[in-house]
Amino acid sequence: MHKDFSKIILTNEQIVQKCKELGKLITNDYKDKSPVIVSLLKGAVPFMAELIKHIDIDDLELDFMDVSSYSGTSSTREVKVLQDLRRSVEGRHVLLVEDIVDTGHTLVKVIELIKDKKAESVKIVSLLNKEDRREVDIHADYLGFEIPNEFVVGFGLDYNEKYRHTSYIGVLKEEIYK
Repeated sequence: MHKDFSKIILTNEQIVQKCKELGKLITNDYKDKSPVIVSLLKGAVPFMAELIKHIDIDDLELDFMDVSSYSGTSSTREVKVLQDLRRSVEGRHVLLVEDIVDTGHTLVKVIELIKDKKAESVKIVSLLNKEDRREVDIHADYLGFEIPNEFVVGFGLDYNEKYRHTSYIGVLKEEIYK
């Protein structure tokens, strides 16, 4: 375990197993839809990379959006688009890949932007969910794990761009970010 973590809440094995389960569900639901999978940079990239290994669809496309709504450990509730989609999603089924659904403000804004681009449908797959922190009415259509309201990092999640590289998810010690 990393020296800055107080505990591990999800091992790499648990994450990979959940990606296999989600991949089967997504394969079944999207097998005839040729979806565009959109990952939110940077946090969702490790999750998307593992997830797509387990999605068995021939006509699958990937794209990325870079949005920002955090400062340190808190949501600013102001979503800034730093990089928009590079391909058209008009008439396409979009599966938005997110690392964590927290307050929900970021996802509400991103879904609004994608719907404005005339996507046929937009669904969310999220590795993590913090229901206790939700401030808007939004839920993942495909969910990996419900977690408690603790500051977690690893497997893409960061604190000031650190810890994304760990292959598991842990709780960051308070003295690191306070």
